[in-house]
Amino acid sequence: MSINKHNIDTDGRLVVLGGGESGAGAAVLGKAKGMDVFLSDMGTIPEKYKALLDSHSIPYEEGSHTPEKILNASVVVKSPGIPPYAPMVKAIEEMGIPVLSEIEFAAGFTDSKMVCITGSNGKTTTTLLTYHILRKAGLDVGLAGNVGKSLALQVAEDPHQIYVIELSSFQLENMYKFKANIAVIMNITPDHMDRYDHKMENYVAAKFRILQNQTKDDYFVYWQDDPIIRAQIAQVQSEALHLPFGMDRQEDSAAYVEDGIVRFATPGDVWEIPRDRLSLPGLHNLYNSMAAGISASVLKIKKENIREALENFEAVEHRLEYVATIDGVRYVNDSKATNVNSTWYALESMNTPVVLILGGKDKGNDYSEIEELVKKKVKAIVCMGLHNEKLLEFFNGKVDSIADTHTLDDAIAACRKLACEGDTVLLSPCCASFDLFKSYEDRGDRFKEAVRNLSPADNK
Repeated sequence: MSINKHNIDTDGRLVVLGGGESGAGAAVLGKAKGMDVFLSDMGTIPEKYKALLDSHSIPYEEGSHTPEKILNASVVVKSPGIPPYAPMVKAIEEMGIPVLSEIEFAAGFTDSKMVCITGSNGKTTTTLLTYHILRKAGLDVGLAGNVGKSLALQVAEDPHQIYVIELSSFQLENMYKFKANIAVIMNITPDHMDRYDHKMENYVAAKFRILQNQTKDDYFVYWQDDPIIRAQIAQVQSEALHLPFGMDRQEDSAAYVEDGIVRFATPGDVWEIPRDRLSLPGLHNLYNSMAAGISASVLKIKKENIREALENFEAVEHRLEYVATIDGVRYVNDSKATNVNSTWYALESMNTPVVLILGGKDKGNDYSEIEELVKKKVKAIVCMGLHNEKLLEFFNGKVDSIADTHTLDDAIAACRKLACEGDTVLLSPCCASFDLFKSYEDRGDRFKEAVRNLSPADNK
């Protein structure tokens, strides 16, 4: 029997559930380590992943799960999109077969440093910004998790000394022995409540799994003003060095703002950068820049390199992404705002009257969080979804105008009627995209295409 550092029997049988980026990568890594590998997907496997599996002679099925081919596994790697209460997952657990995330599985085959970022909002920007800093500094770094390529595929075919990994709560659910050398929690606000039995404590516990197995030689970076994080810290034992950040200086702050200057105070290094030199505007991006700057500092990157990277980083697609100005109206794509808190940050950054597009698959949202900002900054709301009843009920009477639409074209048409020169049309939906679109990327791409196809000559 051959055992890796996470006690996975590499002479055993690996079954992968889900044929997307993480699943296909896990299958390739398992095959590279000599395991008997089978992949199963209840849906349709994208052609590029079929080609990857075929190139490694990995058998797979799609459209169903065959119990006889799955329940004889030594270990199962589950796609994060498959909930723990799915019937096949339940059957696997009843057989006593370990169920791991792709990140947990891959980490058993590498000793590289792990910089891991989670949070309800801001984690993608922070992950990409951290990766940008490290890469610009010349480090051998890979990008993985919810962005970049599968960690497992990189470990198998393109290994790096450091990985910057965006981790969702779904991925963290099935991580047990994995250790983050640097763990970052940006914030925690209600999200995916349908997945967590509508219990906030379950969601918080999933996020805090990022701290498990950390030692005194590791680092925990977090937003110091988040009450949920602060409350959970008091209940969780963590030996890692705490490096909080926020607007105001506190006794243990590793980054804060003073007189328009962002000041960093990390072990062995103190440096600063004017806030107006940061490439990304807005309060949320200030926090993203702080978290990335702290992480880079503890990795001993020169402060000159960190400053330069923070100044030249380009914004993340689908996050407050400027699209076009038509008839004097700015159109902004914030399709990545799939929860209420993310929309709060988007509205906080707006300096013009807003026509706000909301709607999609509600995940148990509480819209009261953005109520005051909506009253202050939003002149009209356009609901875009198959079921807008909850939005209409909550926001009716709180803005001058509210429209009920069920397609993208109708939503754009409503925005054109409601927006005037000097306004901003903001797609920041608060909701998941799966009622009308394949993903938030699909929603954002189609929004941008529709806007760019508008003509100033069109009549309102």
